[in-house]
Amino acid sequence: MGMTIAEKILAKHSGNKAVKPGEYLWASIDSTMVSRSMIPRLREYNVEKVWDPERVYGVEDHFAPPPNVSAANNSIQFRNWSKKAGINFFEYGRHGILHELFPQHGLVSPGDLIAGVDSHTTSHGCFNAAACPINEELPYVLATGKLWFRVPRSIKFTLTGEYPGPDKFAVGKDIILRILGEYGTQAGLYRSVEFEGPAVDQMSMSSRFTISNMGIEIGAKFAIFPCDDKTLAYLDGKMKRAPDPVSSDPDAVYEKSYTLDVTDMPPYVACPHDPGNSVPVTEVEGEQIKINQGFIGSCTNGRVEDFKMAARILKGRKVHPDVRLIATPASQEIWRECMNNGIWDIFAEAGALVTHSTCGICFGGHLGIIGDGEVCIASSNRNFQGRQGSPESFVYLANPATVAAAAVEGHIVDPRRFLS
Repeated sequence: MGMTIAEKILAKHSGNKAVKPGEYLWASIDSTMVSRSMIPRLREYNVEKVWDPERVYGVEDHFAPPPNVSAANNSIQFRNWSKKAGINFFEYGRHGILHELFPQHGLVSPGDLIAGVDSHTTSHGCFNAAACPINEELPYVLATGKLWFRVPRSIKFTLTGEYPGPDKFAVGKDIILRILGEYGTQAGLYRSVEFEGPAVDQMSMSSRFTISNMGIEIGAKFAIFPCDDKTLAYLDGKMKRAPDPVSSDPDAVYEKSYTLDVTDMPPYVACPHDPGNSVPVTEVEGEQIKINQGFIGSCTNGRVEDFKMAARILKGRKVHPDVRLIATPASQEIWRECMNNGIWDIFAEAGALVTHSTCGICFGGHLGIIGDGEVCIASSNRNFQGRQGSPESFVYLANPATVAAAAVEGHIVDPRRFLS
């Protein structure tokens, strides 16, 4: 019997010739990440050295820079621990959101097994890696480089048809929102979810990143794409380990398989307060849902492709007088590229605010949290009640073009009305 991508990666990293769903095993981790929130636990377990400093990195991305004294003191502890442990630490101005920094600095290669201290670690599945979030286990991983796993069952989404893409304002964000809307937030609960098909071949790495990032929103343990020329081109010159691409066997067993034709697929919107409450934008456009804030950014949709899409709509237009639009790139490298390409000029002329790289708004930390009764449409990954501020606020999720269109119009609209 053949194996799926996740089964092959877990077999290799555990020293087994083959594994099957339900088995428990110990596996070697290729790389991991640590955040300031873990420092008290690391001190509790007296973890001052890591198994391999070159495979561990840290960045202060959630409260960057610190918005209060408590956060500043925590950052001091984090810097001190990172220096003592000798890990890669990315300071402000050279930083970014941890998931974006990981591939930029070569800490992921196809075939890797990655465990990181943030729920959206599934992001790295777009690079043909098995990547999952951890929390309590991090001290052990840092000390030993190993982690236990229960081999997950695998499911597969085959994406067929013609991928609309950024030119038609329907991208990976819309595909994962459609999956959430049609199959629910537990469709991949503790499953390795694979994405394949002709539409995947047409898709950019940016859109694949978005889908893997939000794989956790359907409960996935891993959210994995195949490795192709686009994968290797994206990582070329960055990888610290040689790639070892993995593909599933023809006779691999999947618990479930789904097929989605994405031809002429419209943009989607997730309505409050659940990413699974997702429908085509055409179903909400007529409701004239007024917004107070638009947010384009986060580890989900804070890349150059995302800001280019939004800039097409913002160019020559102004943000509605009753709306504030905030843009937060996923890394300072992306910030500089958008600056050099003139994208930030377009945002500034439209009346938008461009911030540095931080998780801030996405998790309701700072730099634009919303108050009682306010409505935000965001390109981020979660719209739980109170996620971006007041529990009396409302968050809609959408792709960056839909956010930009809403910011211009003052209410949620189909961005395709701006196609020329």
